[in-house]
Amino acid sequence: MTWFKVDDTFYGHPKALKAGNAAVGLWVRAGAYAAQHLTEGVIPGVVAQLYGTAPQARKLVAAGLWHAHGHTCPAPKCQQPPAGDYYMHDFLTYNPTRARVEDDRAAAAERQKRARDKAAEHRRHSQERDEKQRNQERNPLDPSANRPRIDDDPTPENREPSANQIEFPEDIAGQDYGSHRDGEEQSRSPRPDPSRPAVPPTEVQLASYDSTPAVPPNVVPLRDALTAAGIVVEWSLETAEWFRLEVIVKRTAVAALVEHARGQFGRARSRPRSVRYFLPGWTALPPVPDGAPTSPGADVIPLDAARPGRVARAADMFAAALNPQENAR
Repeated sequence: MTWFKVDDTFYGHPKALKAGNAAVGLWVRAGAYAAQHLTEGVIPGVVAQLYGTAPQARKLVAAGLWHAHGHTCPAPKCQQPPAGDYYMHDFLTYNPTRARVEDDRAAAAERQKRARDKAAEHRRHSQERDEKQRNQERNPLDPSANRPRIDDDPTPENREPSANQIEFPEDIAGQDYGSHRDGEEQSRSPRPDPSRPAVPPTEVQLASYDSTPAVPPNVVPLRDALTAAGIVVEWSLETAEWFRLEVIVKRTAVAALVEHARGQFGRARSRPRSVRYFLPGWTALPPVPDGAPTSPGADVIPLDAARPGRVARAADMFAAALNPQENAR
């Protein structure tokens, strides 16, 4: 974009006062046109007719602001316009030539190109640096990630540090003695014997009960029944929990415990992992002797251990419910 320059004293210049405001308006608009189209001060006649009137153009010529074809202005930079066109007096004195404007535009374009190339180079280096950092974060322990390859080194000696090229005596290398695999000394962690049968998964369940890593014998039937019902959980409990579970198994039938665990197992949001999950529910169950009904719809009479009299009466009612034929006698 170019600019049409107007002197700050032009408003009071005798030529502007002589031409009048209307003609000066045509002069300004025509000057902006010449600056935009790089005419170097030449105003085509059609442009003068488009933005002004013929009397206004004659006033500009009479005031000396414009020159018509055949003018005799002594100024060396006032060109001779074609017939029907006009020329602005001293235009090149205050405004640049067409060649200068084109040179300035080319220089500006070159500066912009260099700036864009520099920005692109900076972005490329930034991307390479970020990619290098991401590679290091993916494998920070690999020292060869950023080490240049050596493709022209065929000798194995050069591919190994000099510290590893010494010759080790056989006594240092451990060749004077047999290893554990030679059978001279039993290893502390022997490999499993393939000839021995594998231990079932349900047996590999260590517990913490009186320093014995096994399920107590009186709890084994409950474990086996749960496993047969498809409830496979861990059996690693604390000593107090093992005693608690023994009491539960002693007073409640295994079938009732399995039935209750199946209900909890089916309602659980996530699969229970330990038998500890069922202890609260089993503790709240009433005593159920072996052979008693264990289905959810069975009649189970709760016992109140805090009141011995009610406990006795409830026991009698429970016995009567189990043996209706004897009561009929």
